[in-house]
Amino acid sequence: MQADKQKYYRMAYCYVKNEHDALDIVGDAVYKGFKDLHTLRQPEYFTTWMTRIVIHAAIDFLRKNSRCTACEDDVLETAAVPEKALTPEDTLDIYAALDALNERDRSGVVLRYFEGYFFPEIADILKEPVPAVKSRLYRALKKMRILLEKGVSGKSRIRERKSMSRSQSRKNWIG
Repeated sequence: MQADKQKYYRMAYCYVKNEHDALDIVGDAVYKGFKDLHTLRQPEYFTTWMTRIVIHAAIDFLRKNSRCTACEDDVLETAAVPEKALTPEDTLDIYAALDALNERDRSGVVLRYFEGYFFPEIADILKEPVPAVKSRLYRALKKMRILLEKGVSGKSRIRERKSMSRSQSRKNWIG
């Protein structure tokens, strides 16, 4: 449990975008995990089992506290996504697009791209067949791409940057 506590925190944080709520969710999930540890049939799947508990705890928390979540200033420091080429505005757009997804789609994206799980592991966690996980994930990515191109926050930064870079490259090529 101790070895994966940061992973569980990041998972919860991706859902609630609040440090204190994420810590509460992880605490609740750890309590539920220890309380129901006797129900775990195969100890080698402990991490998968706990990840599922954290996801369900985060979703339950969001349902109970259905309110708007403000993005904290330190979101870039606490999220574990490599964002070397992204500006802070792009990062916020990605999180907004992620928030626009439904719970199952968001879970797949977070597990694959934030936590680095592979499709069979995600299928075990979400209790779905691998082909269903793949198609759900690709549909979610397509939805996110559309949202990002439209501009989640009302302004399309990605489209602006693409057109700017094209015009700059033409200018550099011409002369």
